[in-house]
Amino acid sequence: MPKKIIAMIPARLGSKRIPKKNIRYMGDKPLIQYPIDLALNETRFESVWINTESKELGEIIQRLGASFHQRPAELANDTATNREFTYEFLDKHPCDYVIMVNPTSPLLRQETVRKFLNYVEENDFDTILSVVAEKEESFFRGEPVNFSLETKINSQLLEPVERLCWALTAWKRDAFIKLQDQGENPVFGGKMGRFHIPKDESCDLDTQEDWNIAEGMLLARQEKFEIKYLDLN
Repeated sequence: MPKKIIAMIPARLGSKRIPKKNIRYMGDKPLIQYPIDLALNETRFESVWINTESKELGEIIQRLGASFHQRPAELANDTATNREFTYEFLDKHPCDYVIMVNPTSPLLRQETVRKFLNYVEENDFDTILSVVAEKEESFFRGEPVNFSLETKINSQLLEPVERLCWALTAWKRDAFIKLQDQGENPVFGGKMGRFHIPKDESCDLDTQEDWNIAEGMLLARQEKFEIKYLDLN
């Protein structure tokens, strides 16, 4: 039996590190439109919801084809987490899975969303996190994580570290609600899967620097650069 899958796009209007980032234009359209377009192009989503506290934004996104879930005011501050607003959302929207499509990842391609949905349908995880495999020599608290100080190997031979990027996240509704009601953290709950996002799609917009990098990459995609090499003759 097909799984009932819905999309949830979180879009708090009152962001501070990048003010009003969800309605700010990146390239030729506002940031919030990137996940809306991706989600609406996937027929396996039974519905696509914007989760925001802003009535004004809710009215606008409905014109773009998405539905509006009004987040309570107490979940619209800087301290509210996806644990809290996802629980409130799932309490009101029956489904098998909710997929959080993050507007802070505007470099996601349609093919990646499609592959993520395939991964959800082909497995039985309670939580699926999107990660980026990084083959970089990495330290944690001054100690090497994936390499030895005793030797030097080429980076392509390193065991990759996996960095969470939050571009796409899937939660099984029943498991999420059950864990939250038990006082356990459902964000990383239950049987967990990890889905690898291509590195050039893995941006997460937290700062103006992140915005500059993502906007530059988006513009680079739109240009057709000729491959050139330095003439050694």
